[in-house]
Amino acid sequence: MSAQTILVVDDEPDIRQVLQDILEDENYSVVTAENAERARKLGAGGNVDLILLDIWMPGTDGITLLKEWASGNGPDVPVIMISGHGNVETAVEAVRFGAYDFLEKPLSTAKLLVTINRALQSDQLRRENQRLRVRLEPASTLVGKSRIMSTLREQVSRIAPTDSWVLITGEPGSGKGVVARALHLQSARREEPFVEVSLAAVPEQSIAVQLFGSEQGPVIGAGRLEEAKGGTLVLDEIADTDLEVQAKLLSALVESRFLRVGGQRYVDVDVRIIATTNQNLATAVAESRFREDLYYRLNVVPIHVPPLRDHVEDVPELVEFYLDWMVEKERLPYRRFSTGALNVLRNHHWPGNVRELKNLVQRLLILKRDGDVSPEEVENALGRRPADAEPEFPDSVFSLPLRDARDQFERSYLLFHLRQVGGNVSELAQLVGMERTHLYRKLKGLGIDPKSAKQQ
Repeated sequence: MSAQTILVVDDEPDIRQVLQDILEDENYSVVTAENAERARKLGAGGNVDLILLDIWMPGTDGITLLKEWASGNGPDVPVIMISGHGNVETAVEAVRFGAYDFLEKPLSTAKLLVTINRALQSDQLRRENQRLRVRLEPASTLVGKSRIMSTLREQVSRIAPTDSWVLITGEPGSGKGVVARALHLQSARREEPFVEVSLAAVPEQSIAVQLFGSEQGPVIGAGRLEEAKGGTLVLDEIADTDLEVQAKLLSALVESRFLRVGGQRYVDVDVRIIATTNQNLATAVAESRFREDLYYRLNVVPIHVPPLRDHVEDVPELVEFYLDWMVEKERLPYRRFSTGALNVLRNHHWPGNVRELKNLVQRLLILKRDGDVSPEEVENALGRRPADAEPEFPDSVFSLPLRDARDQFERSYLLFHLRQVGGNVSELAQLVGMERTHLYRKLKGLGIDPKSAKQQ
């Protein structure tokens, strides 16, 4: 197991050096940054496991940088704040924005090492819980008795035992990820890692590092290809990669080896590739946005996942499936869907496909605890409003910068649902589809106190 990497961010060279010496003596790998700009670059590489962040720095200070990372624009690792001018208010503010702990200078070596060890253990436990949650989710069951779904299951059964690359196409929320996991679980690689990387969510300049990893001197960061060794790698939204990354990916998979970003030694690779997209790759090839050779390599075994509107006869069975799963796994109360409620669902167009239906079932179980689900409840949950209803946001929102408008929407959205669940953050996490630890950080970043919702 490679050494865990700690990023030390402090504008004082002597402190950076002392901390580096102490941590390297404890067998940690250490990288350092003298300011926020350098810290952003090192953090974006995805190669650090923990950050020691000084508060008082010229330019962007540590609290501002912490707020930026808490909004979801930074590394998802524990941050320990350090300061020689600390006070209670500063410490509280740091923790409110997601810091694991706050340490005052001069630092006690013993306390520093204990805090780092606890933070890393806590983060490891959080990630293990995330992996367990993924394993428990009904993410590999193709539900439905329609002819369309029967055909899809037959395709998966035929293709899964092979080791061929697979291209899965379909609209967002239609179930491309479910098909990918079903292929993995029915393959000879089922006991090996199943790794997904959402390419649309990764900044373009970071995709190569995410896939292939990186080497910065002694610091080695494993990429998704290494993590998936022996198993299956799902490249979600493959069309969102640039031509250079496509070429490197094709070369790595054809030759079964690759170089990490900045690396000099080849790394062997043995993975099955499953790619997904909601775009027309043939059109992307014609427009020179996607490599033709990679397209044909992927398109040997294509699978198309139909939108839910093409098999609405499966809606009642899907509702029952997610209802049973949420009662058993999430301990939500059972509620029967009336015939009228099911008729409303059958007649819905489902622009968000199966994902929209799953979230709808979850919302209806959380917001009301007893009685049958009525047609009116379903109508309200679907957000149907009269044509002359007032807009949900004032016109002033549209004059704000995008980030400010997004923050305002997220705050309103989370406050609304937080009140609906009586301030219960666990139920809120289920309702909005977020991991609880990340949700806590998001609430802190937006200045929302869950306790206040319990009093309303």
